[in-house]
Amino acid sequence: MKKTMGKRISERRKELGLSQGAIADYIGINRVSVSNWETDGKNGTSPKGANLIALTEILKCTPEWLLNGEDVTSAPNEPNAEWHAGFELWDSDTPLRDDEVALPFFREVELAAGDGSTFVQDNHGYKLRFAKSTLKKSHVDPQNAACVTVAGNSMLPVLRHGTTVGIDTSKKTIIDGEMYAVDHDGMLRVKMLYRLPGGGVRIKSYNNDEFPDEFIQPEKMQDINIIGWVFWWSVLNVWNN
Repeated sequence: MKKTMGKRISERRKELGLSQGAIADYIGINRVSVSNWETDGKNGTSPKGANLIALTEILKCTPEWLLNGEDVTSAPNEPNAEWHAGFELWDSDTPLRDDEVALPFFREVELAAGDGSTFVQDNHGYKLRFAKSTLKKSHVDPQNAACVTVAGNSMLPVLRHGTTVGIDTSKKTIIDGEMYAVDHDGMLRVKMLYRLPGGGVRIKSYNNDEFPDEFIQPEKMQDINIIGWVFWWSVLNVWNN
């Protein structure tokens, strides 16, 4: 009989030696909520959105495994392999499997979820492996995709400092509320974008208390260059166009 999500949460938590209180403190919720999750939606509750993402982080598992029992819960123990955000880091000497594609990983790049940072084009040959099916789900052509890291805390709790994100440079049309990598007058940033009447843009952070909305008027739009749509950051996003 297949285990329920609550059972998976409970068993994985105990396997890692974590208390319900530790889970709650990490996510920023009360312990009762964690207890309700483990009893399979008592009072109609289950982990969603940012809470689901944070739960997968502390339990060191994939969202797919947590939600339906599919996929592995941790990285394989392979010699000389570095694991980054759930995907194996490799170079030109590592064979590529038939069901995989390789995306360049710009390790020197930081897309600021704050004040911005300098874009460096050198990736030293590093790449991240992605399953072809993963990119297909988000309608991403590998030729238009790359991975970079996020700096700063303005996108908490969804994007933490050091999170790796995948960017599709072919998708630059703004869909309100989606995340984009942007070059804002020389600063590289990852933000949610919203269209404004007349051709302007509202730039929004998840951590809105510390980073209030910014409004770019139409006459200043030349200062904004949309690099691409953020399609992945530990969990798979879906292009809604």
